[in-house]
Amino acid sequence: MLRPQACKLVSGVRATALARHVAVVPSCHQSTQPAVAAAAPPAVSKHFLIQRSNKEDLAAIRAAWPKPDFNITALKNLLDYDNIEMRDKFREFLKQDLYKPRYNLTLEEERELALKRLQAICDAGFISVLDFVNNPLKIFAAHELAVIDPAMGTKMTVQFNLFGGTVLKLGTERHHYLLPGIDSMKDVGCFGLTELGYGNNAVEMETTATYDPDTDELIVNTPNPLAQKYWITNGACHAKHIVVFAQLHVKGKNEGIHGVLVRCRGEELEPVEGVTVEDMGHKMGLNGVDNAKLTFDNVRVPRENLLNRFSDITPEGEFVTTIKQGGRARFLAMADQLLSGRICIASGCIIASKVCLSIAVRYAATRLTVGPTGLSDTPILCYQLQQRALVPPLATTIALTFGLTKVKLAWAKNPTDSKEHLNVVRMCCAIKPYSSWHLGHVVTMSRERCGGQGYLSASRIGTYFGSAHAGQTAEGDNSVLMQKVAKEHLGLFKPHKDSPPARLDLEVVDHIEYLLKARENLQYTELRKKMASALVYTKVGKKMPGILKPIGDKLQEKGIFNTWMLQEQDLIQAFAKSYADRIVCEAFKETLAGDFGAVDPSLVPVLNQVLHLHLLSTLEKDLSTFLSAGLLNTSQADSVLTINRRLCAELAPHSLALIESFGLPEEMLQSPIASDWIGYNAYDNQGELQTRDEFLSILNSK
Repeated sequence: MLRPQACKLVSGVRATALARHVAVVPSCHQSTQPAVAAAAPPAVSKHFLIQRSNKEDLAAIRAAWPKPDFNITALKNLLDYDNIEMRDKFREFLKQDLYKPRYNLTLEEERELALKRLQAICDAGFISVLDFVNNPLKIFAAHELAVIDPAMGTKMTVQFNLFGGTVLKLGTERHHYLLPGIDSMKDVGCFGLTELGYGNNAVEMETTATYDPDTDELIVNTPNPLAQKYWITNGACHAKHIVVFAQLHVKGKNEGIHGVLVRCRGEELEPVEGVTVEDMGHKMGLNGVDNAKLTFDNVRVPRENLLNRFSDITPEGEFVTTIKQGGRARFLAMADQLLSGRICIASGCIIASKVCLSIAVRYAATRLTVGPTGLSDTPILCYQLQQRALVPPLATTIALTFGLTKVKLAWAKNPTDSKEHLNVVRMCCAIKPYSSWHLGHVVTMSRERCGGQGYLSASRIGTYFGSAHAGQTAEGDNSVLMQKVAKEHLGLFKPHKDSPPARLDLEVVDHIEYLLKARENLQYTELRKKMASALVYTKVGKKMPGILKPIGDKLQEKGIFNTWMLQEQDLIQAFAKSYADRIVCEAFKETLAGDFGAVDPSLVPVLNQVLHLHLLSTLEKDLSTFLSAGLLNTSQADSVLTINRRLCAELAPHSLALIESFGLPEEMLQSPIASDWIGYNAYDNQGELQTRDEFLSILNSK
């Protein structure tokens, strides 16, 4: 790319940095201040501008930005929350050349590279399936860093969470011989739940596991193409084992879905008789992940291969279970590992958002464009266009990190009380969609705001398009999961009792939180009323006998199914999103209150600003609802935008320090535009960070 010609006009001129102050909107009270009867006198806020020369080293331009008045390490540790020492060691580990991105690869090379990278992480001991027992938060901590490479991270989450976690938790001692091999990657496995015809409705899957008392074996069978196991990660190349979820038939009775261990390859990765593995090929992203379709032609395995934590078949051929409620309850117990899987996906999406924002902010801080002098001497990060694009999602990424901590801690408590368990289900099903939708926005916005440079694969942002879209549909389609959130929330929710402020002040965080709760109350009341009415129609319609059945069918058109599935999806989705917005807000406030550990005093002012901006952005995304519900008037809606713009201007000079708290140095980001993008373009780089010979030497090294 051509360097700006305007820099010639300032060659030889000593670079200077000066702050130019432009009066903007009136300043605010502190966000913790109670509502006041009258507005405080307006103060003057200042818009920071910095002027540099294109002849300068880019590191010097970044260094010229204001130094933070808060402790960056303290903020990093607050965001990390747990396993701080392990995370810091992992960050150092990921700086090695093995993790340097390579883009022009064959499908086979991508897959082998992802495996080699994961093998190195396992050899270094950064993750173990036994962490679920000994240190469950460490599982997520590993994902919050490893998914900087989303293909490797996806293979990791299947190996250790879906496959390993299922063998550990649904299996017993007779299956745990696999655990050392899972940790060492000697026994790579996969998780066979999804079928071609049955994704979100997996309870209706058609794969069968039929007990044969004559041989004391289970016969695993795929009856038709719709029943083939589909999108099976690790299946196409590397897995030796698969946990096959199937309808368990014992003595002619379907006992519901259970997991069965089945060999899908031999010790030398040779084919296994009766198991057909078909490579799903090239995808729109994450091609280091080897996805497969698997079918089973009456494959026989020992009875003991049934994962028997909750149900078993005795040597005498009798089915026994501790779950007496029936098939669906057994399925929910079998699929419980999906909850931690959703946290793993959220962890990966949040680290991906941090990477994209770190790259975009670092580039924007050094990319000079036309300034007040008419020369290319002003970083684009100084301008409102860039600030309004980058700073609000930066605030939301920090908020989501605190939200993730809240969800992780709730899950790790492993509540046995059914109501508390449903609350954890609700939280896990909310954080995954929120995080992956957010990543989708961050990737698009970061790519666009980096211009043509963001379009280069070497800039790395494009990697996360595939990551975002995978996260949005893996382990539960986001919008379908939000239906689950709404369903559980409808049963668990108790309307908020907060009194409305005497005078709404959008400078006060507590007042914005009140608005979020008021929206949630209104949506709950409306949805509950509609579902109560629908329930009456359903009950009456089902009771219509004989000749009155046509009338009953007509009544049921206004019943629960039609109301929920065909008529009220907008309200259902909005209610679920309101819940997610509120728990993230609560998590941020709980963090500031010290509920998750001591907060360095230097962090409080900047985190109050970050929270304030995040909440205003939440309002901005749904202004139409707040206006139509009468929660805001047009003047207040204008204030949402005005204060948002001011906070963006105030936080932008600190954005380099905020992204530094993510703990992603240049050696981990591995993006030229986050580093010396001029130096990178001073030679024929072929759009890569290393030569092909250098890459092959790494790939083929022992």
